[in-house]
Amino acid sequence: MNQTEPAERVDLRVRTKQFAVRIIRMYGVLPKQAEADVIGRQVLRSGTSVGANFREAHRARSDAEFVSKLGDCLKELEETSYWLELLVDAGLVPPARVAALREECEQLIAILTTISKKVKARKG
Repeated sequence: MNQTEPAERVDLRVRTKQFAVRIIRMYGVLPKQAEADVIGRQVLRSGTSVGANFREAHRARSDAEFVSKLGDCLKELEETSYWLELLVDAGLVPPARVAALREECEQLIAILTTISKKVKARKG
């Protein structure tokens, strides 16, 4: 981290990567059913892309690019939340199995939304 790099961005890089690792581990223990595999692959794709998109945002060349990449992160988090809900609602996993992931997803949405709003506000 260089001296001008905000500590919360570094923390979020780690946190979004940890989220991806947790998604990967959750996928590995899903029931061996076609339905679980299809939905699991969707959550795997969306959940692991959050960290990659945040890394891209971190390297943005402008505030507009940064906000755009945060928007990509938020879209993927919303999609991940949907697939996690669907796993539970379809009876493929018990709610407790994905509760912590759903909570982390909601927290990341709240944090990234706040950051995006602050960056937009400073532009005038």
